[in-house]
This record gives sequence, structure tokens and C-alpha cells, in this order.
Amino acid sequence: MTKPVEDGVITDARKRYAAGVLKYKQMGYWQPDYTPKDTDVIALFRVTPQEGVDAEEAAAAIAGESSTATWTVVWTDRLTACELYRAKAYQVQQVPNTGEGTRTEAQFFCWIAYDLDLFEEGSIANLTASIIGNVFGFKAVKALRLEDMRLPVAYLKTFQGPATGIVVERERLDKFGRPLLGATTKPKLGLSGRNYGRVVYEALKGGLDFMKDDENINSQPFMGWRDRFLYCMEAVNRASAATGEVKGHYLNVTAGTMEDMVERAEFARSLGSVIIMIDLVVGYTAIQSMAKWARKNDMILHLHRAGNSTYSRQKNHGMNFRVICKWMRMAGVDHIHAGTVVGKLEGDPLMIKGFYDTLRDTHTPVALENGLFFEQDWASLRRVMPVASGGIHAGQMHQLIHYLGEDVVLQFGGGTIGHPQGIQAGATANRVALEAMILARNEGRDYLAEGPQILAEAARWCSPLKAALDTWGEISFNYASTDTADFVPTATAA
Repeated sequence: MTKPVEDGVITDARKRYAAGVLKYKQMGYWQPDYTPKDTDVIALFRVTPQEGVDAEEAAAAIAGESSTATWTVVWTDRLTACELYRAKAYQVQQVPNTGEGTRTEAQFFCWIAYDLDLFEEGSIANLTASIIGNVFGFKAVKALRLEDMRLPVAYLKTFQGPATGIVVERERLDKFGRPLLGATTKPKLGLSGRNYGRVVYEALKGGLDFMKDDENINSQPFMGWRDRFLYCMEAVNRASAATGEVKGHYLNVTAGTMEDMVERAEFARSLGSVIIMIDLVVGYTAIQSMAKWARKNDMILHLHRAGNSTYSRQKNHGMNFRVICKWMRMAGVDHIHAGTVVGKLEGDPLMIKGFYDTLRDTHTPVALENGLFFEQDWASLRRVMPVASGGIHAGQMHQLIHYLGEDVVLQFGGGTIGHPQGIQAGATANRVALEAMILARNEGRDYLAEGPQILAEAARWCSPLKAALDTWGEISFNYASTDTADFVPTATAA
């Protein structure tokens, strides 16, 4: 890259728009004195610059390439309101515990503001095409991660938000005051439609609220989607009649085309299902389309986050899952898998709290220890029900309620279907453990500290729970998380 003599912003129009190559800072994409407007979209990136690239120049390059810049000066900028449409990198801060004297090369947080006019109303696809478009392959940066975003109220108001929301979902299900219970049918591949439906019936009859398809069960040679839907809804209806409770099964309508997805969703509705499911891999436009369909048809929309860890798990490159949470709340899903803390999948407790707050709160304040860099007003968008799934069992019930709260779906797949006394007993074990823990909480007991004792007391009168505790009571997944907080709260002197 050629280096003109001037290092700051070039204000002389003849020099600024002369043919040739300028640094991004010189083109005006670095503006440290800029004060973001209430209507600006703000993105926070973690950038690892290439050797020899100044952090401010790297931030300016990201701002430029995610808005109006290209590698060389183009005079056609002057045909636009270019000063308005340029993204502005306005702050750079070195990430704690990186750089000289640490084991991690220097990384920097970069704050970039985008004018609202740069984005189409109500389109996640358009937003992401700018924010996570070409910049992640830009040679000037060694690694780049989108950590957080602030979405202005004016922009949020152009999105539908969750099709149903937590409050309406609870009203439809007539279930209040406790987490919802679910499980994923296992094995997730290979069962015939009839056997698959039997698993669903046993688990719902035993006390679960929901059963679900897994992310990769669609319409395969061993079981077509129509057979699965028919047998699953027969199981749901029989279990509802036997228990007197509203039950559901997440029917995965993910398919190769939008037309196929809508056809499957319509069939699920015709069978009386209260909920359908899609995978994150269907893409942002398909997710928004299905959310609009779900709102129109009074259907709960469950989203499986299949594929997210390919770009959200590593700390220096990709995208933090909290950003996915924000986008999916805007897109309009009602459920999303958001971590368990104690299960088999990645999940630092502080990071998980940030995800859950993003999904469930109407207003989220800055909380750096939870990875929330911006205050966010959710502009009356409905709230999303987080789903905790992956390696959890009845013996962890006190921890799950402590970390995840009440508005959550706790999904015990293997912890239901792998029960030594059978599927129905596994479901009963989970329901009794939950009811016992909620009762202890409502009585004012320290259920986190007394959790094992509370479960042991309940197990005296419930052989399925005792068998579950005997089988899995000592099982845990104690691995270090790869995505942890960069900031920790510190006590100050009184």
C-alpha cells in the first residue's frame, strides 16, 4: 500500500479524491472525535492486526470495507452523501491480557458506528452482508471477531420480533411458575416413524412438556417427514389425553427449499401442532420468512443453533454467540439453544448469563463481565425462551435453576431416554426433580447449597429419580471454556 505524506484525514478535496491509494484513516474512516447518534448501529470488533498494521488503521479499514470504501480512491464517492455514509471507527482499546508480556498476541477492541440509512428495514440478511461481509477475509487483519452490537430503537421497530414470545407461549401451554421440560428423541437418526412416535409418547406421558426432532432429522430413507409428523402428533395427542396437559413436539420443517419448508409447516399446522422447528443453517432470510409464517399461523417457532460453533467458539475470530442471540430475536424465533453451563457443550457461566439476558430482558444494561458492551433497549420486541440442551440430567437440577432461571426449556435427551427403567421413568425422574426443586425455592430454602439433599429426599418416594441419581449423579463435564469474559468485576474500597 502506498503511503502519502499526510497521516491524518485529508480534507483537501482535490488531494482526497485524486486517483491513487490512500490509507483508510486518511479517507475519513477513523474519527476519534465522533459521538455516535442514538440512531447509529454500533458494532464492536475484536481485531488482531497483521504485523506492521497500526490498530487505528486496522479499525478504519474494517469501517471502510464494511461500508463504502474500496482499495483505491473512487471519485464516484462525491456523487453520494459520502460523509454520512462512511462508517466511523471512533475508539480503539487494547484487549486486557493480550500483547507484550502475555501469551496472546496483541488484540484490540474497535468501536464502529454506521448510519441507519446504510441498512434496509427489517432485513437481517442486509445487515449481515455489511457487518460480517468481506471484512473477515481482509488481509490487513490476521483475525477478526464481532463481539457485540447496539441496535437503535428506530431500527428494531422495523423487525417483527419473536412470533409468539414467552408470555403468550406460557398462556397457550397453560404452564407457569417453572421451567419447561423437554427432550430430543434418541437415537436422532435411524428410527422408523412408528418407533420414533413411541419414544415421543413415552417421554410426554412420563411428564415432559415437549419432545423434539434433532437438527439433522429431516426426510431420510429410513423415515420420511410426513410419516414422522403423523406418528409424532398421534403421540402428542395420546399423551395429552392421558395426562390432561398441553403437550408438544418440535417438528423439524428444515428442508432444501423454502417451498418444501412451508409445505411441511402447513402440514404440521393441519395436524394440530403448537410448535415447529428450523435449523440455523437454513439462513437468515429463511428464518425471517418462517417467523412471519409462525406469527400469522399462531405457531411457536423453535430454532436449533446447528452450525453456530463453526464461527462462534473461538475467541479471536468469527462472531460471538450473543450477536446471534440479538439477530435471532430480531428475526423472530421463539426458542433458541443458548447453553447449559453444566452440560457437555461449550458454556462459561458469565457468558451464558449474557446470552440469556439478551434473549429474555426488555432492557439490558452494560455488563462487561457478561460480555455486554452496550446498553440495549429492546423496543418492545417479544422475549425469546432460551433452551438448555446437551449433557444435562436430573442430578443437576439445582444448578440449572440457579444459573438459568425459570423462563427456560430444560431438555434432557439422553437423561430421559437412557434411563435404566425406561423412557417414561426417565421423564418422570426429571419432572419430580424439577417439582421438588421449585417447591424448595418457593419455600425459601437455599436450593443451590441444599440441592443434593433436596433431590435425595424426593428420591425416597420416587424410584425413577433414585435410579437417575444412581446412574448419573456423579457425571459432570468439567472442561475449560474457550470463550470467557475479558473483564471481571473487582471490589472497591469502602
